Amino acid sequence: MLSYRYKPSPPLDRFVEVIWVMESGPAPHKKERLLPDGSVEFVFDLNEGAFPIFSSEKLDRCEMFRGNVLCGPHSQPFAIDTSIGACVAGIHFKPGGARPFVNVPFGEFHNAHIGLDALWGRTATNRVREQLLEARTPQLKAAVLGRALLAATPIPSRHSAVAFALKEFHAAPEARKISDITEKIGLTPRRFINLFRDEIGLTPKLFCRVRRFQRVLRQISAGHSIHWADIALKCGYFDQAHFIHDFRAFSGINPSTYSADYLGHVNHVPVKHSSTKA
Repeated sequence: MLSYRYKPSPPLDRFVEVIWVMESGPAPHKKERLLPDGSVEFVFDLNEGAFPIFSSEKLDRCEMFRGNVLCGPHSQPFAIDTSIGACVAGIHFKPGGARPFVNVPFGEFHNAHIGLDALWGRTATNRVREQLLEARTPQLKAAVLGRALLAATPIPSRHSAVAFALKEFHAAPEARKISDITEKIGLTPRRFINLFRDEIGLTPKLFCRVRRFQRVLRQISAGHSIHWADIALKCGYFDQAHFIHDFRAFSGINPSTYSADYLGHVNHVPVKHSSTKA
């Protein structure tokens, strides 16, 4: 597998985590489970076929997308077909980072995938894909995607209240309450929740739960000895049962299965087990 990652320059660096390009052959496993992190991704499939995504609780419902797809903010896992080779390029946004480039409330895309044609228009998305196919190097492909974002929104911006809330939630997702935020930004809780959901795609409470889950994944993947009770306590769970419940809700598997199947990518796990029993 060949994988290339590029950090964008200002002003895109405030909104985009990474622009990536990947080429790979068939994997030993037929499906790969993708875990939620509260962000959004644009994916351009540079092969000639369709891009299969498996959704639903059992990862058995397949949706086919041809060419370009927006992976909305998720709070549950989905899977992709890894039984065939792939040539793809994409944009992984920071939480809320995609909102300036798609003028639609992101609450509509919770746990959903949608063709980019429906958002950017078929002409625009086809033009970007053609430019990606013409670009000879991964670096040039990444530049194509950066230019496409700036063409869509030359001066991207986000609501200051959401930016403030994200900073607070990232610092301590297990400790911040909505009232802590609204007291400082001067919005009613209802107004803040609606605004946050429009930009991020998740409610503040659900977003914090997903980010706490991500903190757990980083603890597991750090390579240290794993003590589940210690991880639960360190990441702000009431007890180990609460920790396991949340982990299975967001991943579809239990923590020990994740640890056993981990292959080096925090949010990509081979689908080897048909059951989610502990």
